[in-house]
Amino acid sequence: MSTIYLLSSFSFNMISKEDLESGVNVKAEKVDSFPNGLTSAVGHADTARILGVEPNRISVSLKRGDVAYVAQYYGPRLPEGCTTLPEGAEFVYLKVTIE
Repeated sequence: MSTIYLLSSFSFNMISKEDLESGVNVKAEKVDSFPNGLTSAVGHADTARILGVEPNRISVSLKRGDVAYVAQYYGPRLPEGCTTLPEGAEFVYLKVTIE
């Protein structure tokens, strides 16, 4: 079974080179929450703190059939050491599937 990651952003660099070269579809759908048991790949300590996960600076390589959840941040740059989102900032939660 594949590892399911929690990401703070998504990049095509996260798709295996072989799958990217052969062609894949990337499906992103908005979700209200994340399932339990995700492996954190949130490298920014303040972002991880706000999300309630451990910071974990790891490389992620997704393959066809893999799923990742993304907490995409929208807002001003996070102040150093913050524990809550600044006014007007938000996370949009997405489920990303590589097909």
